[in-house]
Amino acid sequence: MMSLLPAFETAVGETDGVLAGPWRQPRQMLAEQEYGGHASIHDDATARKLGFKGGTIEGPTHFSQFAPLGFAVWGKRWFAEGGLSVQYRAAVYEGETVRAFMDRPGEGQSQTAVWMERDDGTEILRGTASVGTAHPPSAVQAKLDGLSGGEPWVILRDVAPGMTRPRVSVAMDADTKMGRLYPFSLEGKLAVITEPSPWFRAGADNPWGRAIIPLEMVSVLLNHLASEDPWTLHGPTVDLFTDQEIVMQDGPLFVGETYEIERAVVARSATRRTEALWVKTSVFRPGDDRPVATMLLSTASLKDSYAEYEADLASLA
Repeated sequence: MMSLLPAFETAVGETDGVLAGPWRQPRQMLAEQEYGGHASIHDDATARKLGFKGGTIEGPTHFSQFAPLGFAVWGKRWFAEGGLSVQYRAAVYEGETVRAFMDRPGEGQSQTAVWMERDDGTEILRGTASVGTAHPPSAVQAKLDGLSGGEPWVILRDVAPGMTRPRVSVAMDADTKMGRLYPFSLEGKLAVITEPSPWFRAGADNPWGRAIIPLEMVSVLLNHLASEDPWTLHGPTVDLFTDQEIVMQDGPLFVGETYEIERAVVARSATRRTEALWVKTSVFRPGDDRPVATMLLSTASLKDSYAEYEADLASLA
């Protein structure tokens, strides 16, 4: 019997119990992203107006660099039951070099710390990786559990925890661009993905015999219709991801497969500069109520990007 092709050819090193992938330069693919009728934080001009160096690389792009580390620790179970839960701490721009790290979990442990650094030492993100459900709250879940309310909501004043959207069908094939939020296809992503794998391709030689959707593209699949059925926010605003978790319960997700997703608002949070909406998206097989995967995503709207923010705040007071 022929052996399966390895999931990754990525070189994974280990020093003093810390796994590390190679230094990589991820690609920025959202320069043409549009939502709410305007350009996004990934557009150079828009980002510079708000004090960024240029268009930022979308956070879940970095999830790919952790996949070989998760596979090195947990094998194929990583694709079926793996989870990555991170808080984004600094932006990355095209041409910059970053590296993913993971503590090797102790015997019997199913959750461990992960982080990413730029080559100048800046921490880009930090969180947890896991498999299964028998572990403490993840990094993002722990933050969510500790949130407190009571803000004078302006941008988010008409949206609240408990609001839901009905199930809709979604699918990702190899060649179709994923809409205004993600103006590229899976094939386009695979041409530049930091960690290529034969398991992501048609005719995949893997335990499932089908092409798997990469973890960073699961984020695209679950979020690409958000602009077509948005929550009622006051704006327009420029937004960025601040916290994100993707967890497989009965994965992986497959290229060309039809799924159903439903979205629910689970929290709101605020800082001096932002108001953030926390949404949980659950993925199902048609006709089944058991989640295949979930995504917890906090999207922060920059107060300075909303021209009427101060006037609205005064009128609400």
